[in-house]
Amino acid sequence: MKTIKDSVHDHITIDGLALDLLDTSPVQRLRHIKQLGTVSLVYPSANHTRFEHSIGVYHLACEVTNHLEIPSEIANHIRAAAMLHDIGHSPYSHNIEPLLNHRIGFEHENIEELLTSSPLCSVLETHNLDANLIANLIIGKGQYGQIISSSIDVDRMDYLVRDAHHTGVPYGAIDHGRLVRELTFIDDELVLSASGGNVQAAENLLLARTLMGPTVYNHHVARISKSILRRATEFLLDSKVIKENDLRNMDDHDLHAALRSNSITAPLEKRISNRNLYKRAIWAEMKDVPDDVINADYDSIHTFENRIASKLNIDSQSVIIDIPSSPSTTAKEIKIKVGDEIRMLHDHSPLIDALQDAQKEQWRLGVYAPTNLVDRVGSAAENELNLETNGHLISMRSKKNFSLDKFIN
Repeated sequence: MKTIKDSVHDHITIDGLALDLLDTSPVQRLRHIKQLGTVSLVYPSANHTRFEHSIGVYHLACEVTNHLEIPSEIANHIRAAAMLHDIGHSPYSHNIEPLLNHRIGFEHENIEELLTSSPLCSVLETHNLDANLIANLIIGKGQYGQIISSSIDVDRMDYLVRDAHHTGVPYGAIDHGRLVRELTFIDDELVLSASGGNVQAAENLLLARTLMGPTVYNHHVARISKSILRRATEFLLDSKVIKENDLRNMDDHDLHAALRSNSITAPLEKRISNRNLYKRAIWAEMKDVPDDVINADYDSIHTFENRIASKLNIDSQSVIIDIPSSPSTTAKEIKIKVGDEIRMLHDHSPLIDALQDAQKEQWRLGVYAPTNLVDRVGSAAENELNLETNGHLISMRSKKNFSLDKFIN
């Protein structure tokens, strides 16, 4: 048995199955993958990793399985799923995943191969655990999968508090202890008791995620650096230096080394390492962006970029269009127990609709370019993407007022 001193949950006991899983190479690899990717370029202390997050999720899963008195056989599968839920992450976590998803249909939750063909296989067999069941739990399948992946799961309970702690941002504080204590199953649905202040605790979870969005996860510097990293990695794959499956098994340090050693990608890697990033040429609100642009697929975005670069007679590497996915609707999926009935949280909380509206207001389309090309790229992008509405220019070049951005970001 070992006791780990955690920055969020204090002391966490690791023994038996968890200890054996912890010592495998797929889990140890997570020590070298940042939880927040390029967010450390905004918040220097945000260097925590997927490794410590996985331990935190395991700890919360233990608390939930104990609270719900889940039989030990299934509880062990849930705890293993909690420990292993992130082992499929590529370097820089979610930053690179859309690229792999486009090219080979890979998502980090798809870890069946790792569970059956890595050192994990013998550990699971030793503890009589079913790899397929663990894989299904990780993607939220079945009654107990909701504990690992749902709108009110242990993954979210850990990362919000952990990310807030390591960035120093106060918005991620949630009462995960109360949430854990009030979870229950009704007709195989994971729900939260609506008694006392539990509705407010659930609201706080959603509010924390909403506030952390623009402040941390979607901060413009994080998005720009993420976009540059993804573009550089795409060039690396196109050059055949590495293959997609090789990339999946790399960590953050491996990726930087590969980018640095390639003549095409080295300049972009240097921009990230030296924080000499592209600037915003466009930062557009959802209401100012046509639906066909908001819903543009991967290839369509590249077509837009190439057209803009061609019109300006510049390298296509100098134009990056960053279109986030549409705001999540998971806030409306939380269920609560009222008497003996299951009801939707949003029926009891007027805050839910407000949070949905806030997410739409926070959404921004970004177009990025080197500093010396910002004005030209911004103008061309406005025309190519039809972003000028009612004579109102939304490019960053139109903002001539003094800003502290260049000093603090």
